[in-house]
Amino acid sequence: MSKPILSAHFESRKPSDVRLAQMKYDERKVKPQAVINVGIGNVSLPTNPAMQKRMFGLNSSESPFANGVVRYSGTAGTVEAQNAFKNILKSEGFDTSNLYVQVTDGGSSGMELLLLGVCGPAGTDERPLMMIDPAYTNYISFAERIGRKTVTIKRHMGEDGKFNLPDMDEVEEMIKSNNPGALLIIPYDNPTGQYYTYDILKDLAKLCVKYNMWMVSDEAYRELYYNEEEKLVSIWGLTDADVPGIEGRRISIETASKVWNACGLRIGAVITDNAEFNNRSVAEYTANLCANVIGQYIFGALAHESKESILGWCKQQRDYYKDLIVKVYNGLKEQEPNLIVSSPDASIYSVIDVRNVVKPGFDSIDFVLYCAGEGSVDMNGVETTLLVAPMKGFYDVKNDEENPGKTQFRISFVESPENMAKVPELFVKLLRKYEAQR
Repeated sequence: MSKPILSAHFESRKPSDVRLAQMKYDERKVKPQAVINVGIGNVSLPTNPAMQKRMFGLNSSESPFANGVVRYSGTAGTVEAQNAFKNILKSEGFDTSNLYVQVTDGGSSGMELLLLGVCGPAGTDERPLMMIDPAYTNYISFAERIGRKTVTIKRHMGEDGKFNLPDMDEVEEMIKSNNPGALLIIPYDNPTGQYYTYDILKDLAKLCVKYNMWMVSDEAYRELYYNEEEKLVSIWGLTDADVPGIEGRRISIETASKVWNACGLRIGAVITDNAEFNNRSVAEYTANLCANVIGQYIFGALAHESKESILGWCKQQRDYYKDLIVKVYNGLKEQEPNLIVSSPDASIYSVIDVRNVVKPGFDSIDFVLYCAGEGSVDMNGVETTLLVAPMKGFYDVKNDEENPGKTQFRISFVESPENMAKVPELFVKLLRKYEAQR
């Protein structure tokens, strides 16, 4: 009897690089005594107190769910959840008077809507999304899912751990060659931890205006930057006064996951200053009906927080991550000085490049599968392994191009400080053990 036939798309699917290690580890028959998982940005900190109050009070008389009824909201989300996103931006000093907010099931749903809204027809090369390599892998995955093309501006990781953009003339030539529908930036970058200054944003914005492109900013980590001489950067800080014509072509992707420590809440947003984009995006999303209404209610608590409370929370998050990231960065360099580790400037990630310490033929995915599937080392008497994300899937590599991610890994600062302190020694021990048997 013949088997039912999977679609070609399903046949081609492999797990996202950020989930690969965990899935392999789950299949492992004999597990070590301990595992530290820094392969995915699954924040383990408690969420904001105002959100916690609602989360633990879903049965209280104040809750709209006290009677057990859970109905749809409007497709664009509840007014309160929309206002929560606006209140955060307003507290940070940005004008929200002309912004339209659409609440989505996490930032991921917003990414898919974005691609549908700015790119050419499915299955064509028309008006691709232009990204900056390495780029967050979900954008690449969603583009493949819905048949939209992506193109990339290439960054290179220097020996100093800095990811450097090409000069603007080169970027402009790439725009001319590819005619993208939009340029995506992640100012507090996932996966590299790079921080984008306003000067860089302005230069890129000028090109968006010149070539009639949308400018899209993924602002999941907006408040997480660690150089005290810098300031909070956002697409909403760019106006016509800075770059004439930028207003009306701005879009941001927002989320409750990272700064607000609510990954599993699955609440995000697409914010724009273009009424038509918002109207069409909401129309597209009507097939999804609405975002999670309980999540909207919990996140909606932030609509009522004061500016002082919002900014105080953000500083607390910034201080916590800065201390963690600097310690791990220094620890990695102490354990193996020839490792290249990305500069700890922003977001909750670092990239480790092992190109100077491994033998030829090294492949990051093979090492990740080794750690998840069989590898472990002794850490003070406890057999332990480490789950990290291979960087190969973060590069939008075409045809036979060499993938820089073959020797690179992303680590997420999501485990406890005690566990994160073990990461440098654990990573280097596993790498040496793997190389010794390869």
